[in-house]
Amino acid sequence: MKFNGSLYSRLKLAIFLVLVISHLSEGTNNDTKQEETQCEENGKPKNTFSWPDYLVLGTMLLVSCGIGVFYGFIGEKHSSSDDFLLGGSSMGTFPMAMSLAASFITAIELLGNPAEMYNYGTQFLMICCAFILVVPLTARFYLPLFMELRLTSSYEYFSLRFNPSVRYFASGLYILQMVLYMSVAVYAPALALSHVTGLNVYVAVSVVYIVCIFYASQGGMKAVIIADTFQAGVLIGSILLILYLGEKFVGGTGVIWSHNYNTGRLEIFNLNPDPTIRHSFWSVVIGGTFYWMTMFCSNQASIQKYLSVENINQVKTALWTSCFGLILIYVINFYTGMIMVAHYQNCDPIKSGEISATDQILPLYVMSEMGHFKGVAGFFVAGIFAASLGTVASALNSLAAVTIQDFVCGAFKIVLHETKGAFWAKSISAMYGAISFVLVFVVAQLGSIMQVAISFNGMVGGVTLGLFSLGMFFPWASSKGALLGSMIAVCVISVMCVGQQIAIANGDLVEESKPTTVDNCTCFNASLSHENLDGKVASSSVFFLFRISYIWYSALGFAMTVLIGLVSSLLVGCSDPHETDWNLVSPPIKNLLFSLSNKTKERLNLPLKINSKKTQKNTFVGVFNMALDINDETKPKDSEKRSEKVRKISAPSSFLVTS
Repeated sequence: MKFNGSLYSRLKLAIFLVLVISHLSEGTNNDTKQEETQCEENGKPKNTFSWPDYLVLGTMLLVSCGIGVFYGFIGEKHSSSDDFLLGGSSMGTFPMAMSLAASFITAIELLGNPAEMYNYGTQFLMICCAFILVVPLTARFYLPLFMELRLTSSYEYFSLRFNPSVRYFASGLYILQMVLYMSVAVYAPALALSHVTGLNVYVAVSVVYIVCIFYASQGGMKAVIIADTFQAGVLIGSILLILYLGEKFVGGTGVIWSHNYNTGRLEIFNLNPDPTIRHSFWSVVIGGTFYWMTMFCSNQASIQKYLSVENINQVKTALWTSCFGLILIYVINFYTGMIMVAHYQNCDPIKSGEISATDQILPLYVMSEMGHFKGVAGFFVAGIFAASLGTVASALNSLAAVTIQDFVCGAFKIVLHETKGAFWAKSISAMYGAISFVLVFVVAQLGSIMQVAISFNGMVGGVTLGLFSLGMFFPWASSKGALLGSMIAVCVISVMCVGQQIAIANGDLVEESKPTTVDNCTCFNASLSHENLDGKVASSSVFFLFRISYIWYSALGFAMTVLIGLVSSLLVGCSDPHETDWNLVSPPIKNLLFSLSNKTKERLNLPLKINSKKTQKNTFVGVFNMALDINDETKPKDSEKRSEKVRKISAPSSFLVTS
């Protein structure tokens, strides 16, 4: 294997930046040493990272980089951008399923779910019902169309169904969503590593970004999926080990369930319909279903992975596999939270000031109770990093696809030569990694990691899901209606999200947590202790929309986009279903509409039957794709796998090439 000078220079620059940040952080770490030492003198000695821990963590990072090196420099070269971004439709079902689960389970869940259990109880665990509902909805209504069209950027659909303006708007929203989400997903493991090892949080952030950008930008989708599979194994192994040891240390299952029951944390059927309640049965199941539909049905990173296999049955199998994997991980996470409830029953580390945020409670527990086992803390942090790397790598790959397909080749109509496609994809993914790294400094100032992450996704994901649903389910929806509905929904949800974060930051909105005590604490940090966490300060003076639970954001964004889009279409003029390309309508909806009586069809202005001339016309929709020139008779064989990119479908679009 031979590394070129450019790659070597980039590695040297990355190492130099980490050393500079580490040097700048020494002052901050020294300022807190005296305070930490005083606390340690009153309790047991503080465990620290040892060389076995660093070895375990380093091995995981090196293997991830090695996968990128293999697919980027040793294995079969990326001959086109489609090969780089989609893996050439050659991946197996199991790796794709593991990759899906790994991209959905981030460090946000690994840190946030046990903290959620510790503070608020088991109600959020009902999100598992949402997983079971989402898979059949995805497989029946959305997946068939994505697999039929096989578009590199799923937002190309909006050019075919509506117009390019809707496409660019949706693509821009996705880029905003994922860049922000990546920042949260990386900050979470950095926070964990900072608490466990004492390393500055921004040094940890730098390490994560360097590793992730390297293997994602060099190895493409194949490296992302294989690395995700390896990282999923590390993730599951680490949380199972923590659960096994933790259960033994607190005295067994009976003790755990008893303490959680006595503190009122075993609650899954809170049927209060009040939308301002943080988590109720209705908000978690209904709101959670819409949230996860945005991840399964309209998220570019997920759709790209669907296209990495050959047929729809493989995707359905992968969806159910990832669904049960998600349920398993959530159950383990919440049971780990129950273990912490039993362990900290007489001394809440948050009230005592031992930690400054609820998201640090799991790292604290692992390090203080298991840190003396050499390698255990390193294995735990490796699992946290693995979860984060999987999400960020998928996001970088999808952002490159959207930017190139929708903006470089779409909006700006820049023709990229096939041999340069992979190079531009690598460069753009690295650029987004750098942008996301800068935004970490903003995310660090926000509140609960899990809530912030879901709020970010809710701001955009529900709107995008609404746009896809408008196009696939309602042949009367017009381009102007879709654009107006989505823009209004984005503005409203953004105001709600920002307003809620401001209210939380000002102390006007504090969620009621389950009771804890500090009766047996041996150490207090007065500067960090919180005395009034059990009370609820939800002032009625806070505007109602700002008090609505964050988990409703996706459902509200979806509903506003669809309803306002349909009403706007009626006001400005509906699309004529007779002119609609019915190949762009979801098959179950199409079958339902054409099963109606002729009289009903006339009332709804539907054609009596699908225009056979239109579907059989030898017309091709040319989609901007730098990896596939439709006028090039010498395209390589690997591009033939993607020949469906130029399909025999008729669409009222400006990108028609008649043969």
